[in-house]
Amino acid sequence: MLKPGDSAPDFSLPDHRGGETSLNDLLQAGPLVLYFYPADFTPVCTQEACMFRDVHDEIVQAGLAIAGVSPQSVESHARFAEKIRAPFPLLADAEKAVIKRYGANGPFGFGVRRVTYLIRPDKEIADAVRADLGVARHRAFIRAAIDAASV
Repeated sequence: MLKPGDSAPDFSLPDHRGGETSLNDLLQAGPLVLYFYPADFTPVCTQEACMFRDVHDEIVQAGLAIAGVSPQSVESHARFAEKIRAPFPLLADAEKAVIKRYGANGPFGFGVRRVTYLIRPDKEIADAVRADLGVARHRAFIRAAIDAASV
């Protein structure tokens, strides 16, 4: 897992809308909340995505952007985004190249860790959290990021 002060690796991945989204694209609006999750349509991942969806207006009002990354296909992401009404991009990393570079690969290379980063516009990691089994720490993380950006 990357730590505060580390440089966020560049990437460009297909998004659920059929386009290509890069780290630079996401950082145009300001700091970025980039979260990695194991799989579309699973109970905890759905809960996490809906939690981010429910505070999306606050995220944007605070001057932040948000995007999710997992290894499912663009088609899976499109169905998932439609089901949960995701107002932010879901990026498909089928080869797990970005997942690995961000230290979100699961133990022994299996699965994906639930990791959330706050990335500054200069691509420096400002903060990070990992909590694989639930979303409470991610909820607290996003609340702190919103509160800090709103000050």
